[in-house]
Amino acid sequence: ILSIQKVFDENFSCTSFYSLMEKLWQTRINCIIISAALLLHCLISCRAKAVLHHSAERKGTWKLLLNNTGVVGVQMVLTHWNTVILLDRSGSGRSGYQLRHRLNGTRCKGTRGDLSDPTCYVHSVEYSISNNTIRRLNIMSDTFSSSGSILSDGRIIESGGFGDASTRIHYFEPCKSGDSCDWSLGKKHLSAKRWYASSQILPDDRIIVVGGRGSFTYEFIPKMSTNGNVFHLSFLQQTNDGNEDGNNLYPIVHLSVDGKLFIFANRDSILFNYKQNRVVKKFPRIPGIGSRSYPSTGSSVILPLDQKDGFRKVEVMICGGAASGANAAAQQGTFLTGLNSCGRMAITGNNHKWKMENMPGPRLMNDMVLLPTGHVLIINGAKRGCAGWRNAAGPALEPYLYNPKKTLGRRFTVLKSTKIARMFHSSAILVPDGSVLVAGSNPNNQYTFRNASHPTELRLQSFIPDYMGKEYNHQRPHNVSIDINGTEGVAYGNEFLVRFLLESKPSKYLSFSAYAPPFTTHSLSMNQRLLKLRSTRIISDAKGWWNATVEAPPSANVAPSGFYLLSVVNEGIPSISEWIKFIQLAST
Repeated sequence: ILSIQKVFDENFSCTSFYSLMEKLWQTRINCIIISAALLLHCLISCRAKAVLHHSAERKGTWKLLLNNTGVVGVQMVLTHWNTVILLDRSGSGRSGYQLRHRLNGTRCKGTRGDLSDPTCYVHSVEYSISNNTIRRLNIMSDTFSSSGSILSDGRIIESGGFGDASTRIHYFEPCKSGDSCDWSLGKKHLSAKRWYASSQILPDDRIIVVGGRGSFTYEFIPKMSTNGNVFHLSFLQQTNDGNEDGNNLYPIVHLSVDGKLFIFANRDSILFNYKQNRVVKKFPRIPGIGSRSYPSTGSSVILPLDQKDGFRKVEVMICGGAASGANAAAQQGTFLTGLNSCGRMAITGNNHKWKMENMPGPRLMNDMVLLPTGHVLIINGAKRGCAGWRNAAGPALEPYLYNPKKTLGRRFTVLKSTKIARMFHSSAILVPDGSVLVAGSNPNNQYTFRNASHPTELRLQSFIPDYMGKEYNHQRPHNVSIDINGTEGVAYGNEFLVRFLLESKPSKYLSFSAYAPPFTTHSLSMNQRLLKLRSTRIISDAKGWWNATVEAPPSANVAPSGFYLLSVVNEGIPSISEWIKFIQLAST
């Protein structure tokens, strides 16, 4: 009986089964029913284990793109010209490149003053995805711990920073790879100092900037009205732990489909009507001890919004963070184990409850990237401590893949680990081919390459998800093009044509996703969202070509105006993405 029970043990191998069956036969315990049942169970179990083993081998791959980007990728932004902008803090000192000036070359003087002179060393670069090259940029201020968004015309807006930069606004108008565009300083300033604040683009193409160290307020770019420049938000005071960092810096801000804002800080969250300066709803506190906001630093996404339900359901997910007291302990050289929990909660409707589940391990300072498949990649970070200079230990080298559609307990997959630590001041972003760029990490307050537990990291990597493998090319849609009839973009609610090549007939699970690229820094992917769009018609053309009629999102509340990456996903295998712009038609 004990031998038979072993067969049903999940750790019992199929090889052992055949040995057991031989012993049963030899002892003449050869009941046909028992033997048949055992055989059926084992075949099913072996098949399941074979599938699991196959899945375990599909862990993605890592590729080193550049040994030296010149700057630490504290902030990264993808542009619609398929370039990536990296930003670093000028206070880090000597970077990998000196600035070149048109008339007199470098302005470096060869003195210690060069380390704090923003006209000497480079602290922002443009990376060309197609050429795998770096171009030096000139950022005029120290954008350390600032925030940002992408406007509807594709311009990057960076707000706040350290010292004199805390009230400054910078703009970057992207250009084709090879052209010479650069940062410009805005003429108008923020009304309050914004250091460790968060930004979110709004349906009217304004930016709301929320919080910051010592700033329990929010404001708009451009200003909402002449009557008020700064608006008090008591929620930010209520969630402060009572010290300078307060465990509520870099609050999580998401735009809901009703135009209101989900704001999360420390452990609490609200639904906020910024037009009326009114808290509409207070959500339950996320269960467990510890914090999720800087310097405890977890991460968050809105799970994919789906046109099948009319984009009515909005579900927020928050993962990771630091243990209670982690910051104080880190100052004494003790690094407490981080949180391994994630919470999901619907912020629409009237039933609000955090549904908790555990990651495969503890994690903080992690990035969460929405993939075209609708899965969530959890990458970068540390296992112990908190954010800050030399405040963490135990780099989290293995990414996790999260499938929100699977049953509880089966949603996480551990992926292939990297050999490069990506801790404080690292970042990760999705790029059009479906891979994820990974940059940065500098737990030191200067560029430090020796005698440090985790040196300054200037290497640029790509994490290549399993779906990019050549073995899936027969399932992958190729040569995707978008027909918008020569217009600037697709108006909300209108249809547009997507043409693609596929070796076989599209599966019934063929889908179309639209992805808003974020401004990424300090584990926050500001403005990131992914929409699953409805196709009303798919028609076969000649020789494997297909024409799909796809419906644009219904409003700027669901998808703020601007550039999105459109992917065609067939049986879980995405195409290379193409850019599409959703626009609000001018009222007549």
